[in-house]
Amino acid sequence: MKYTIAIVFAALLAVVLAAPLDNSQDAKILRLESDVQPGGYKFGWETSDGQKHDEEGVLNNAGSENEAISVRGSYSFTAEDGQVYTVNYVADENGFQPEGAHLPNVPISH
Repeated sequence: MKYTIAIVFAALLAVVLAAPLDNSQDAKILRLESDVQPGGYKFGWETSDGQKHDEEGVLNNAGSENEAISVRGSYSFTAEDGQVYTVNYVADENGFQPEGAHLPNVPISH
């Protein structure tokens, strides 16, 4: 399970960094950090066009039937309107839970 998490993380990071940029600007990577351990991972990056993403995942109940990863992170970007949007999120056994001033706050019924 832990190796699968590391492989998925590396693949997602590669996709994000390989995404085509807007032709009107050539963004440069200003910061790129990654630390993958058996019990979790951390990564962060920032580009010259204002994008930023930081995330941390922790493996809970390792080796048990209830093994699961909990992820906490934040990303931000500058939209075409010049506004900086930030999304903070948690992803765990309750699903992906984003929060942001620009996102609607809709309660989830169980």
